[in-house]
Amino acid sequence: MKGNSFDFSQAVSYHAGAFPPPAIDYAQVMEPLLRATDSLARFDQMLKAMHNSEILLAPLRNQEAVISSRMEGTISTMDEILQYQAEHAEAETSTEVRSEVIETILYRRALNAAQKQLQDGYPLSASLVKSMHRQLLSFGRGANKSPGQFKQEQNFIGDKGSRIIRFIPISPEQLTGGIEALFAFIGAGPQPPLLRTALAHLEFEALHPFEDGNGRVGRILVTLMLWKSGLISAPHFYISRYFEEHKDDYIHLMRETSRTRTWEPWCAFFLTAVEQQAQHNLTVAESIRSLYEEMKSRFAASLSSKWAVRALDFIFANPIFRNSSFTRDSGIPAATAARFTRVLQEEGLLQVVRPAAGQRPATYRFEPLMERVRV
Repeated sequence: MKGNSFDFSQAVSYHAGAFPPPAIDYAQVMEPLLRATDSLARFDQMLKAMHNSEILLAPLRNQEAVISSRMEGTISTMDEILQYQAEHAEAETSTEVRSEVIETILYRRALNAAQKQLQDGYPLSASLVKSMHRQLLSFGRGANKSPGQFKQEQNFIGDKGSRIIRFIPISPEQLTGGIEALFAFIGAGPQPPLLRTALAHLEFEALHPFEDGNGRVGRILVTLMLWKSGLISAPHFYISRYFEEHKDDYIHLMRETSRTRTWEPWCAFFLTAVEQQAQHNLTVAESIRSLYEEMKSRFAASLSSKWAVRALDFIFANPIFRNSSFTRDSGIPAATAARFTRVLQEEGLLQVVRPAAGQRPATYRFEPLMERVRV
């Protein structure tokens, strides 16, 4: 939002000179910090016990993409984005896909790309954030808002649908220094990693360095910071659900931090978010793992083949898929894969999303998994 005949009477300005905070009153944050640390450790213990967490927890990443995008007004469903992914490689000109679906998919791709960059040894930096932003806004409503470039004009945060400005981020002239201070803090702040993540997330949102997409990039940074600091052993912690469910508090406490220059209430809120989200993610992940073990036995009995586990892994990673990609990409002999889809459909485990027509192969949905991960 850019300012032009807006109401600034209630606006709070960026907390110039107050980041990083010189001190934190640990008496106010120690209890939520300990609870968050414990919940996150239990979630990570489960991650470490999963030999195939990339397969089993792919649905959580899709959940995060849907919810984080929804917080910015991009409304799509898990079924829509998974169906688009299933059919994208063989897109048909007759298929109309809502731009919101593609915008949500770009969120997941930006997170995946950033994860790979960190795995390749790149640091969390302004350059990496710009790269994420470039991919995130490569299509859709943000594509004309300087993807990959920091803002050149002052931006503002206000109430959607009104002309009331609530927050004035840092000016473009001061942004370079603010970004440098932020990433220096991310790399070497003195606070415990969870508390450092809380402070860094608020600072990024207060800087609001891009014309658009700041919220989504900032939430990706939470996952990357927790992973990079070693608090989670794999980048599978996603926090947007709690932020969406408590969106008013989320926005209010960020704004109050700049107004009062008091960081502890925000930190306590963020740490509670981590605690609650870790518990929720653990419940969902355990449900997915339980389903996987149940289906391992069922697939073995129904398919009577040495390829049964490979089929199960493919379907868990792609709960909506095209028959052609299953026969081509699963590593299972084509004739065997074709038999599997027939058997699993007869067993009621696969449902037809789109039937085969002409040269177009059928698209299937693995409903037992979808029931556990829809948002």
